[in-house]
Amino acid sequence: MPHFDDASPIYLQIAEEIRTQILSGELAEGARLTSTTEYATRYRINPATANKAVSLLVDEGLVVKRRGIGMFVTQGALERLRRSRRTTYTDDVLHPALDTGLALGLSPAELGDAVATHLRTRTPKETR
Repeated sequence: MPHFDDASPIYLQIAEEIRTQILSGELAEGARLTSTTEYATRYRINPATANKAVSLLVDEGLVVKRRGIGMFVTQGALERLRRSRRTTYTDDVLHPALDTGLALGLSPAELGDAVATHLRTRTPKETR
């Protein structure tokens, strides 16, 4: 069971957990999501909170509700998530990390070598 933080609403944290599961391949396109009742029971939250998380993902086009069957990851959800996250990743994570390296006195060549070394040591599944 995850430990929810107080920094953001629980429904946003659940939605982010599901996005992460889609990105990691844990939830494949076409896969059935855990029901909102199961989420509510597992996390000991109000079912409306779980429903709000799934509704957010439906609005984003990542999940589709099939009446009487459940909720499923949509076709194209993985690519949609990757595309939307690439820009924010470079702006919010990569560029600040490189700027920190430069501020610490690492040269552009040293930063490039560190990136190349790191990528060489990753397995193909880890670089997806």
